[in-house]
Amino acid sequence: MNYQSKTQEELINELRELQLEHNSLIGFYEKEIIDRKEAIEKLKNINERFELATKAAVFSVWEHDLITDIINIDDNFNMLYGINWANYQIRFSEFIKFVNPDDVDIITINIEKAIVTDLNTDFEFKIVRPDGEMRYIKAYCKIVKDCETNKPIRLIGVNIDISDSKKAEKELLVAKKHAEESEAQFRLIFENSMDSIIWTEAKTGIIISSNPSSEILTEYTCQEIIGQSFTIIIPPENIKYIVSEYQKHQQNKGIKSLEFQIITKSGKIKYVELSGTNIEVNGKEISQGFFKDITTRKQKDHDLILAKERAEESDRLKSAFLANMSHEIRTPMNGILGFADLLKEPGLTGDEQQEYISIIQKSGVRMLNIINDIVDISKIEAGLMKLEMKESNINEQIEYIYTFFKPEMEAKGIKFSLKNTLPAKEAIIKTDREKLYAILTNLVKNAIKYTNEGSIEFGYFKKRDHLEFYVKDTGIGIPHDRKKAIFERFIQADIENKMAHQGAGLGLAITKSYVEMLGGTIWEESEEGIGSTFYFTLPYNTEPTEKSVVQNAVVSVTSGNMVKSLKILIAEDDKVSEMLIDITVKTFGKEILKVRTGVEAVEACRDNPDIDLILMDIQMPEMGGYEATRQIRQFNKDIVIIAQTAFGLSGDREKALDAGCNDYISKPIKKDELLSLIQKYMNN
Repeated sequence: MNYQSKTQEELINELRELQLEHNSLIGFYEKEIIDRKEAIEKLKNINERFELATKAAVFSVWEHDLITDIINIDDNFNMLYGINWANYQIRFSEFIKFVNPDDVDIITINIEKAIVTDLNTDFEFKIVRPDGEMRYIKAYCKIVKDCETNKPIRLIGVNIDISDSKKAEKELLVAKKHAEESEAQFRLIFENSMDSIIWTEAKTGIIISSNPSSEILTEYTCQEIIGQSFTIIIPPENIKYIVSEYQKHQQNKGIKSLEFQIITKSGKIKYVELSGTNIEVNGKEISQGFFKDITTRKQKDHDLILAKERAEESDRLKSAFLANMSHEIRTPMNGILGFADLLKEPGLTGDEQQEYISIIQKSGVRMLNIINDIVDISKIEAGLMKLEMKESNINEQIEYIYTFFKPEMEAKGIKFSLKNTLPAKEAIIKTDREKLYAILTNLVKNAIKYTNEGSIEFGYFKKRDHLEFYVKDTGIGIPHDRKKAIFERFIQADIENKMAHQGAGLGLAITKSYVEMLGGTIWEESEEGIGSTFYFTLPYNTEPTEKSVVQNAVVSVTSGNMVKSLKILIAEDDKVSEMLIDITVKTFGKEILKVRTGVEAVEACRDNPDIDLILMDIQMPEMGGYEATRQIRQFNKDIVIIAQTAFGLSGDREKALDAGCNDYISKPIKKDELLSLIQKYMNN
């Protein structure tokens, strides 16, 4: 059952049901034990009654004359049979009438046996008194012979009323059977109970019995655990507390519910719930404990608490992130809109105009970086980020990053240095060049952001089968309680610091994801107020690969070397984007057509087969750019189509090429990149 998918209320209800089931089973066990005790007591009482009944039995002496067939009887005989025979005599034929019909043969056979064998004989039979009551009789008889002829002439005997002892004997048999059944039933429950049952001496805590389930719980066999102290399954540090709680519950004549940890034979820790009571067996007080393994329940409770804490933490971070995003987006937008508005002011000098334009451009780049980070983390979480493993010269990449950031370091007064440890021939590895560049750039930018003075050093070392990169700074360092959290998403928004830092708090999360995608690990060493060093590893993979032709996206482009006689179709539904593209390409286009939908783009191509170039927006009303491209390719295979989109998602380039586009460019469109693409295809 997936608990992670259940609500807290559902889990609580399920636990309550388990508790009711457990209590019901305990009640059943206790009832069986009580019944068993009652059966034993009843057995003792019946034995005593049997002995008393035998002692108090009625004795009747009689003499049977075999010649006259007359039986001479005494007073007890009349009392025994409930008949008042006169003259204390009765004929055998009359006597036999009161014998239970099923027992007549018993009397006849035993009399003949006494006569033939000349031995003392005893036998039992039943009589039915005139009032209908049935009584059990035990008869002892002996043959008497004539002295002269040696022939049998009399039987003398004693009849004893054994009805009460017979009744007691019958009850005794029934009680024994019930006791045996109770014992068997209890043993069945004891042996097959899902709960662990452990009996201990109440005073000493020595284990005297346990069931098979306890072997599963404790990992001790019954033979191993019997004779041991109960504390053998209690962690040493908890013994004092458990014994105290156990004694406290015992004073109340039973343990309703006590939860604690036990330690198994192999050292595994489990949670149990103990219920039980004290019983008396053979005059000795026994503590009977029922142990339910609640480890899984405890784990689920723990997981539920963690899930709740994670949800609360996620909600808090989300709120902090949204607040931070609002600040991060509004700040550059304030620069863009504010200085764009100032450009309208009359009388601005050329230097002022250039300064304002520079601020607008920097603010735009800052906002674009934020958007790119959000897009990247979204692609990573959705599993859409792909690797492009190619040969890459890491020395060249590090030197490029050093050259790129050095002016910023010098402006800030920070000493900047790098360390390459491999010769050029050994510095070529198989990796994703762009992601390695992003990792190093993120770490260096992070170091610059949090370092106001001192130095920043970065580089790498070769260690066995991997490269270990590092970026070391003398910045503000990382608080100890935040070290585990810095690689989490949006975490910067939650770090309280007097210094305000730009960024969405996504850089290190993206960096960590990229490092792990490339087969490495990342960690940090930092001391607050002294500085930080970030390390990451990459496999040192130098296997040769097919050389790939790398097209430079940006080349030196001037309007002078562009063809100026192109007929261009701009398919764009956004007015501002349309204007930007129009201004960018008008210097070399003899005729520019504009449409707002994919349907219009297809119609324009049918009506103008001489169109040289289509700049196709992907997201348009009525018909998207991909479908429009597919329809155009059905009747025009040669026209150059460059897809343009503001999505910027992984796989967009592949989708564009699959639809029939020649190439792809993402918004915001940079003038040099667009002109480079146009020159590439138009010159061909």
